Amino acid sequence: MMLLSFTSIQAQELRLTLADAVSIAADSSLSAIRAHSSYLSGYWEFRAFKAERLPSLTLNLTPAQYNRRIIQRYDSGSDRDVYRTQQSYYASGGLSLRQNVDWTGGTLYMDANLDYLRYFGADTYSQFTSVPFRIGYSQSLVGYNAFKWDKLIEPLKFERKQKELTYDMEKVSEEAISYFFTLAQAQAEHELAVKNLASCDTLCVIGRERHRIAAISKSDLLTLELDVVNARNTLRNSEMTLKRAMFQLASFLNMDKERQIRITLPERPAFETISVDKALTQARSNNPQFLTLKQNILESRRTVDRTRKESYFNVSVNASVGFNQVADNFSDVWRNLLQQDMVAVSVSIPLVDWGVRKGRYNMARNNLNVVETSARQSEQSIEEEVIMTVNDFNVQGGIIQSAEEARRLAESAYEDTRARFIIGQSDINSLSLALNRKDAAQKNYIAALKNYWLSYYKIRRLTLFDFEKGEEIK
Repeated sequence: MMLLSFTSIQAQELRLTLADAVSIAADSSLSAIRAHSSYLSGYWEFRAFKAERLPSLTLNLTPAQYNRRIIQRYDSGSDRDVYRTQQSYYASGGLSLRQNVDWTGGTLYMDANLDYLRYFGADTYSQFTSVPFRIGYSQSLVGYNAFKWDKLIEPLKFERKQKELTYDMEKVSEEAISYFFTLAQAQAEHELAVKNLASCDTLCVIGRERHRIAAISKSDLLTLELDVVNARNTLRNSEMTLKRAMFQLASFLNMDKERQIRITLPERPAFETISVDKALTQARSNNPQFLTLKQNILESRRTVDRTRKESYFNVSVNASVGFNQVADNFSDVWRNLLQQDMVAVSVSIPLVDWGVRKGRYNMARNNLNVVETSARQSEQSIEEEVIMTVNDFNVQGGIIQSAEEARRLAESAYEDTRARFIIGQSDINSLSLALNRKDAAQKNYIAALKNYWLSYYKIRRLTLFDFEKGEEIK
């Protein structure tokens, strides 16, 4: 919409356009930095989720474990239990490979282990045991599958984070525009105050000369002198307002607070209307608030699924097949390997829990109804906001045109009234009225520009779509 023109006119003064303010805010403002930091937290959360879907290899080591203790043993000679001192040294190492299976919720694993055990004392001996290879699978047959739900929810959460970053950056642009036009208004009022004071001084001098020759009354002269005093006070107030607005904009842009900034107002924009239907379509596709509502519904459905399945009995199976061996020395532990098989089935059946599981399930189901109803209400609110903002924007172009015309007419009327007053063809009341109209027309024009750009960037934020270029905002 606007070309970036960022030029230094003095050592401590910058001439700033609207595009400059938006660009600097997106690059340097603390709000933009906070938005990027929030996105990075979501990015690393998604990276962790993706990593959990990949095979994991773990090395488990117990380099040394020494025990010295008194244990109970049976003595066959005396046919009784006796206590004996025992010393042992133990070491182990193993590799474990795990792979989660999303669509079943089970875990496929492969293991390899080597253990060493040595006893000390009257009967000293050593043993090695190995599992060179074992492959197995564990699965809950009727239980809750967390992997399946994570696969649905986590990518949606990351997509929401991506769009939230764009959404927040558009919000930063809105803030920059607000500060920009606040300074523009303060700058315009200060310039008007300077001109008005100079004009009032000139008119007061002329009034004194005309009063000296009895061309105006004493009350008209006093009114002109009062206008000088009021114009001087207005100038002082405008200076304070200008400094405050300049400080606020520089602070938001994360610039030197002492930097003097000169605002260059944008021209009347050529882009005029936006289709309501197109804006609604883009908002439904891109607005992160819709993704948040979808995520809330999925998470509530996940809770319902978990509590429902936890109210039933649970059956799980763990099966593995591999090889193992035991020997007194390291070399023999790898020979003549024996097959190792394991199958375990476990069943958990709730018998009496006084309705706890059923209560949790009903609570989760009711909460899902609440979330779905709230989501529909929120969707309607967002759509209403889009419609109202687009409708407001579509009339802003005409308002700017009218405000620009009113400003031109008010300036011409004031200059004409001022000239007629100087030659004695207009009274002081007409001059004051023309001055007030000129000042009001200038303020209204800047306010119209501000409302136009705030509405446009609000539509961009709600839809994450650049309607001028016809593309999504990334």
